[in-house]
Amino acid sequence: MSQEYDLVILGGGTGGYVAAIRASQLGLKTAIVEKGKLGGTCLHKGCIPSKALLRSAEVYATAKHSEDFGVITSEVSFNFVKVQERKNKIIDQLHKGVQHLMKQGKIDVYEGLGRILGPSIFSPMPGTISVEMNNGEENEMLIPKNVVVATGSRPRTLPGLDIDGEYVITSDEALELETLPASIIIVGGGVIGIEWASMLSDFGVDVTVIEYADTIIPTEDKEISKEMQRLMKKKGIKLVTGAKVLPETLEKGDGVTISAEVKAGLKEFKAEKLLVSVGRQANVEGIGLENTEIQVEKGFIVTNEFYQTKESHIYAIGDVIGGLQLAHVASHEGIIAVEHIARKDPSALNYDLVSRCIYSNPEVSSVGITEEQAKEKGHKVKVGKFSFRAIGKALVFGESDGFVKIVADEETNDILGVHMIGPHVTDMITEAGLAMVLDATPWEIAHTIHPHPTLSEAIGEAALAVDGRAIHS
Repeated sequence: MSQEYDLVILGGGTGGYVAAIRASQLGLKTAIVEKGKLGGTCLHKGCIPSKALLRSAEVYATAKHSEDFGVITSEVSFNFVKVQERKNKIIDQLHKGVQHLMKQGKIDVYEGLGRILGPSIFSPMPGTISVEMNNGEENEMLIPKNVVVATGSRPRTLPGLDIDGEYVITSDEALELETLPASIIIVGGGVIGIEWASMLSDFGVDVTVIEYADTIIPTEDKEISKEMQRLMKKKGIKLVTGAKVLPETLEKGDGVTISAEVKAGLKEFKAEKLLVSVGRQANVEGIGLENTEIQVEKGFIVTNEFYQTKESHIYAIGDVIGGLQLAHVASHEGIIAVEHIARKDPSALNYDLVSRCIYSNPEVSSVGITEEQAKEKGHKVKVGKFSFRAIGKALVFGESDGFVKIVADEETNDILGVHMIGPHVTDMITEAGLAMVLDATPWEIAHTIHPHPTLSEAIGEAALAVDGRAIHS
C-alpha cells in the first residue's frame, strides 16, 4: 500500500513534530514516521523527564533547609517511586498534547521504522519511504515530494565502557531507576553530566564527576565554569578535572571500580554505579542514507543553511546534523526547512543568538559568545558583572550565589554575550536573547526599567556595570 505526500518527516521528536505543524499550516500534506513515541528524546528521555526529576530534587533540598525560612517541619524524606510517578504523569500529559496537535493539523502518523529507498518504480529520485510498522502489518510505502530527516541522537559512550543497565548506565537508564544508588561516578562534566550531578547530590547521593577537560562545563565562559565548580564542591560533589578515564580498568561486581589518569598519576574510583555522560551521537544508521547522495561527516548529516542535503529534496534538522543539539534549535531548524520547502524565503538561523541553558542547581544560561571567544575574534571587550548577593529577591529566595555577566565590544558598544549563573536564570536569559536580536546596547538594557524586587534587576545592574555605573555594587 502506498500514499503520496508533499512532505514526510522521519522522526517525531521536537524538531520533527514542530516541522510537521508548520508544514500543515502552510497547506502541505504531511506525514510523520516515528518508531517510538511522538515527542522523541526531549519529551521521553531528555528535557522533560530530567527537569521533572531536577525539580523534585530542588524541592527536597529546599525542604531540608526549611528552618532557614522559619518553617519548622519534622524530618524530611522523599519517596523516589512517587518522584518517578510525577515525572511519568508530566510526560503522559505532554505526550497527549502532541498527539492532539497531530490530529488538529491533520498530520498522518506512522508508527514504525522509516527507511529512505533509492530510485524505484515509485519515484525516479531517492526519497520514497518504506515504513516497517511496529504492529507487524505489511510495510507502508510513502511517496513524498520532500523529506525531512529528524531522527535525533542517542547517548554516546566510550569504547570499553559497555552499557549494561545495572552497573554502567547512560542518562536513558538513569531516568528509569527504581531506586537511587548510594554513590555514583559520572564520566563527563558537561551540561548533562552536571545536571545529573546536581540532581543526584540534592537527593543525597555521593557523587564524583570525572572530566577530561581542565574545567567542568568547558564550553561556558570561564568565570561561569569557575563559579559552578565552586558551588558544586560546596554541595559536596567531588570534581576531578584534567582526567582521562581508562575503560580497560573497569571492574564490576560489588559496585564499580575504575581508574583515571590525573596529573598526579593513576587514581582509582569506586561507587555503586557509573553514569557515562560524554555527549550524544546522531541516529544516522538504518534509515537508508546509503541509498542517497547524502553526505555524512564525523557522524552527522551535512546540510546547507536551509538544511538541504546533497539531495535537494531531502532536508535534515536537529541533533542528526550536529551543531547545537538543543530542542529549541531543532524546532527552529524544522520551521526554516519547511518554509524553504514551501518557498517562503526564510532567513538562516544565527546560532550566536541561540540561548543555552543548564538546569542544575544553581542554573546556568548564556547567549552569544564568551569573553575568551570575543578576545580570540579580535574584539576589544568591556565587561559588566553583578552578583545576586546584592539582589533583594535573591535573598528572599534564599539563593544568592551567582552573578550576571555582560560582554560588550568597547568600540561599537554591541553586546557580544550574556552569561548567568544563579537562581532561575534559565527563565531570565530570553531578555538577553531579545536584546541581541534587536542589536541593543548595554545602555538600552540598563534603561529598561526592571521591576523591584525581581531577579531580573541583576541584568539591569550588570548592563550598568559595563560602563562602571552599577548602582548597588
